[in-house]
Amino acid sequence: MADLDDIYNQRIFELAAAIPHATRLDRPHAAARAHSKLCGSTVEVEIRMDGDRISDFGQTVKACLLGQASAAIVGREIVGTPAGEFRAVAAAMRRMLKENGPPPEGRWADLGMLQPVKDYPHRHASTLLVFEAVERALDQAEAQAAVAPDAAAGA
Repeated sequence: MADLDDIYNQRIFELAAAIPHATRLDRPHAAARAHSKLCGSTVEVEIRMDGDRISDFGQTVKACLLGQASAAIVGREIVGTPAGEFRAVAAAMRRMLKENGPPPEGRWADLGMLQPVKDYPHRHASTLLVFEAVERALDQAEAQAAVAPDAAAGA
């Protein structure tokens, strides 16, 4: 089992102290919220899309240190990310925490610093909140995009 010092290290504190895109968007294409009943953490996100890519991102994070750290990494990397890539990163995070899978790679590799959280199941929900919120927002944006051509055709 990972030691708590492996989880609550200096880098996690630094990330939590500087969450990127911690502002609301003027006109988001979609917005969503994820909440953990276990710890009371909440993450709200807003996205703008350019085709299949996330072109802008805003987030309000009221979460524990781990939720803040994961939101900071997502905030740093998400703009320009295709929806499918983000969903793959979210799935990798779930596997990493719940199934002892490998951490995400490439520009998402810093999420690997959250790997010791796997030994603390009660911390999984807060660590994954930002992923749940963004996936809900992507679902919403994709549903709206699917309806938009029909609405335009009916006009």
